Amino acid sequence: MTDSQVLARKWRPKDFSELVGQEHVVRALINSMEQNRLHHAYLFTGTRGVGKTTVARILAKALNCEQGVTAAPCGKCAACMAIDQGNFIDLIELDAASNTQVDAMRELLDNAQYAPVAARYKVYLIDEVHMLSRSAFNAMLKTLEEPPEHVKFILATTDPQKIPVTVLSRCLQFNLKQIPPSLIVERLTEILSMERIPADAAGLRLLAQAAKGSLRDALSLLDQAIAFGNSVVNESDTRAMLGVLDQDHIFALLEALAEQNGAAIFAIADRLEAASVSFDLALQDLAALLHRLATAQVIPQMLDETQPDGDRLLALTKRFSPEDIQLFYQIVLHGRTDLAHAPDEYSGFTMTLMRMLAFMPDSRQPGRAYADTGTDHAREVKVEAPPYLQEAKPVSDQSPNEAWLALVNQLKLSGMTRMLAQYSEAKSFSESRIELYVAEMHKHLLEKSYQDRLRSQLEIHFGKPVEVIFSQGSITGVTSAALQDRDKLARQSKAVEAIESDPYVQELIEQFDARLNVSSIKPID
Repeated sequence: MTDSQVLARKWRPKDFSELVGQEHVVRALINSMEQNRLHHAYLFTGTRGVGKTTVARILAKALNCEQGVTAAPCGKCAACMAIDQGNFIDLIELDAASNTQVDAMRELLDNAQYAPVAARYKVYLIDEVHMLSRSAFNAMLKTLEEPPEHVKFILATTDPQKIPVTVLSRCLQFNLKQIPPSLIVERLTEILSMERIPADAAGLRLLAQAAKGSLRDALSLLDQAIAFGNSVVNESDTRAMLGVLDQDHIFALLEALAEQNGAAIFAIADRLEAASVSFDLALQDLAALLHRLATAQVIPQMLDETQPDGDRLLALTKRFSPEDIQLFYQIVLHGRTDLAHAPDEYSGFTMTLMRMLAFMPDSRQPGRAYADTGTDHAREVKVEAPPYLQEAKPVSDQSPNEAWLALVNQLKLSGMTRMLAQYSEAKSFSESRIELYVAEMHKHLLEKSYQDRLRSQLEIHFGKPVEVIFSQGSITGVTSAALQDRDKLARQSKAVEAIESDPYVQELIEQFDARLNVSSIKPID
């Protein structure tokens, strides 16, 4: 039994028409062939697996096909077949990473003076050319500038910035792009069809995303997925093989956030921890889903409801405002940055989720708490409203910051504008002039667009122009956000105390030997 060939080698493109995602390069090369405008040195740049060496070999075939210089080499003549098999005597391939020294370059250039053995052109393909030493680059400069008529240089690199400008200026340069996931999925589908291997679209999308623009990496992962799934490629096996987070968890997080259900959010975080999921990856996926939600809200026609999660995504677009989506996206990005500085990944992840929960719009009535008692009924108990929601002092008795705190709760703000107001402290306050300070740790809130929106809302509230001065500096910490955090803790404590002392709850505990689930007690904001 002969070993099967890996897919990346078996399905390597043999001509320009088979190349995926590099139309700009293909078009330029085909035009140069048809117009007989051949250059003596080509440089192909791009990240790994996008087709640099493949393009170089196809170009070598196009230059040496026995039918003549052509943009469509026949693939059947001795020269084309030898190049495909990697044993064409006049195609000299050099791995610069393994041959960095000047001696190897001098030997190569000495041989360049001799005519090709069996071809029209002697082609030198130097891969990872940026790895050559400076002396090796200097040795090739003269030959690269004025090579013999029968010599063509094809250079490939993943890091063109390390190539001396004297070499770059002597080459015709083409930059190969990373291949979009949609094109990778299309190519994988074609290959699997020819291989007669069943696959689902969701599994292939996961492979395309994991490949990060590299078709070669996608084919290597596809080989692995075929083996892992016993000659079947499906989403569940592919997700397990890649260690990719199940998107159900990410959707569930946002759904729990929409319900303001902190207990459900922590339950999902606990499941992710038990499954040893990377919390950085979880935040990355959460940001990606928020991006999809924002896109669906701004451009509804881009929402593909035929996808398995289309209905779920559509439902979420109706539960969050565009401003909240933008706010959550920023919180998640900051959460990823802060993850390395958190006591551990779990606390960093859950703190990010709690920050999102803290800035959820609040439409419920203040002053009540509820608890799930484990029966068909939930118990509600009166809880005193926090000070900043109680009747305010007369304006004449208020300090500038007290007046500002009272005003913040009256303004119709959302998203980052609301954060700016809630993290600001007033140094002076009047209906015509307000001076606000923000701590250095929240200086990112001082973007001009957020300032302009807050100033606009203040002018709407007062019905006249207001001079608002924003500054970064030291504050006492008595901000709306700080008070809300403190009051949430106080109300939670009071809610627990109220439920525990409730006669109905005590009766249930005594009669049924029940336990009170403290985590289920939530003050209704």
